[in-house]
Amino acid sequence: MPCRITVAVVLALLCPFVHAQSRATQADEVIASGVVPDEAARSAILSRLRELYGATAVVDRLEVGGVVPPPNWTDYMGKLLGPNLRQIRGGQLQVNGTQIALKGTVSNEAQRQQIVSDMATALNPTYTVDNALVVGASAQSTLDQTLSNRVIEFESGSATLTPAGVAIVDEMAVAITRLGAPRIQIIGHTDSSGERMANVVLSLSRANSVRDYLVRKGLPGEMLSALGAGPDRPVADNETPEGRAKNRRIEFRMAN
Repeated sequence: MPCRITVAVVLALLCPFVHAQSRATQADEVIASGVVPDEAARSAILSRLRELYGATAVVDRLEVGGVVPPPNWTDYMGKLLGPNLRQIRGGQLQVNGTQIALKGTVSNEAQRQQIVSDMATALNPTYTVDNALVVGASAQSTLDQTLSNRVIEFESGSATLTPAGVAIVDEMAVAITRLGAPRIQIIGHTDSSGERMANVVLSLSRANSVRDYLVRKGLPGEMLSALGAGPDRPVADNETPEGRAKNRRIEFRMAN
């Protein structure tokens, strides 16, 4: 009887590798279920998952014994559970002996192919990978849809986020993490009222304020950069109050 392990992550708003049956009210959980050959295999798999997702996120439902593994199966499982799994959303990884099935959504075709290529390189030729990954909305589309043309508010004339502004940035933090924390440029904009250089400084301060808040939320600072564009990139007419309000905004752009 071949060994069998099913590894799934059940809704992780802060974790992009999720089981299709997850519920939006649950906290981050990585559920490892199935049967493994011995305690050493169980320990190695759980240890690797905890490295990837954090110790408190991993739920152990693995059973031990009653199966015979292929040669070096535990070592190969360690290679299979790599960081690239975190790029998958709405997904499930299932391993049955040397048969591997991978489902979920990734951001682009190159990513879809790279994940499976990395797996094939890490395994020996006796393993086969059933690639059921699909390409979803682009990362930039996800950011744009999350922000949804809303304006992140600051206290008047300052870089201090209002409670309403904080709530929107919290939503952006979730979206960015689900994308695997990619490189993102945070761009501050102002309207044309007042002196240009003062507006450039204010817009940069506000962009840095958002960046600093995201870092405090746990996002990697090296993946986030801030830019102050001041009044130079309006999206509406500065001659009306409504237009000026739209121009005072924070933008999130995927960086190269």
